[in-house]
Amino acid sequence: MNGRNRLYLYHQQNKLLGAAFLGIGLWAWAEKGVLSNMASITDLGGFDPVWLFIVVGGVMFILGFAGCIGALRENTLLLKFFSVFLGLIFFLELTAGILAFVFKDWIKDQLNFFINNNVKAYRDDIDLQNLIDFTQEYWSCCGAHGPNDWNLNIYFNCTEFNPSRERCGVPFSCCVKDPAEDVLNTQCGYDVRLQGELDQQKYIHTKGCVGQFERWLQDNLIIVAGIFVGIALLQIFGICLAQNLVSDVKAVKANW
Repeated sequence: MNGRNRLYLYHQQNKLLGAAFLGIGLWAWAEKGVLSNMASITDLGGFDPVWLFIVVGGVMFILGFAGCIGALRENTLLLKFFSVFLGLIFFLELTAGILAFVFKDWIKDQLNFFINNNVKAYRDDIDLQNLIDFTQEYWSCCGAHGPNDWNLNIYFNCTEFNPSRERCGVPFSCCVKDPAEDVLNTQCGYDVRLQGELDQQKYIHTKGCVGQFERWLQDNLIIVAGIFVGIALLQIFGICLAQNLVSDVKAVKANW
């Protein structure tokens, strides 16, 4: 298989994967009515996970499309666009990794701010709600630093004027799972923060998600590093294929 065919297959896979991500994002937006009311994009109080699918899918599709057309038509301009853009992404990833290591405390503060900001918007968007629930269940945590962070949410805060039934509670994803329960009890966090901290530990996770995430990162550092190295190698491989094809095209044109 020559370099052009290898590069074409490489970009075809990226294009299809990008189209899938983009399609999932647009479908999720359509289900939430965003596409019929574009103003609702700015109404979201917290991070919308659908943005991640749309941005990643859009970038992958554009790069894959440019690479496919460039490989099929032997268009050096499109191939150079792909190489430069992918190189820029690689450089930004490398820079982000270095900055994350140097400014660990700042990253921790930003993560804390991010989680608390989305705790406020927990009921505003179903995708955001599912993301927070998944995070708290996966890392066995509750809030950014602890259950009391849920005072930031209008439904869960403990103010005496809060009419919500969820007052002084936490979402079900904070609860310690009972192996004997076959059916999920979505009301397990009701009124739990009215109890003392020791009593709370019997029913909910009291550790914050920021600390649990740091602990998980330390325990899985080799796996996480391996994933990033694998992604970097794929990007370098794509750049090398594109540059080799550009060189071949220039060599053929030079002999004309």
